Amino acid sequence: MTIVVNLDVMMAKRKMSLNELAQQVGVTNVNLSILKTGKAKGVRFDTLAAICKALDCQPGDILEYIK
Repeated sequence: MTIVVNLDVMMAKRKMSLNELAQQVGVTNVNLSILKTGKAKGVRFDTLAAICKALDCQPGDILEYIK
C-alpha cells in the first residue's frame, strides 16, 4: 500500500514547469521536487490547495492510493 504522487503528470498536462509552479505556489523548487518525486513524508493542506489552484485540478488528480 502506498500513495503515488502524479504531480509531474498534471504539470505536463498543464504545460507548467517546476519553476513556474513553485513560484505560483510559494514553495522552493527543492521542496516541490521532493514532492514530485514521491520522496516527501507529507504535504500541508494549504500547499496542496495552492498546487490544485495553480494546476486547476483536484487533490485526487495529484495523489493516488495504490494497494
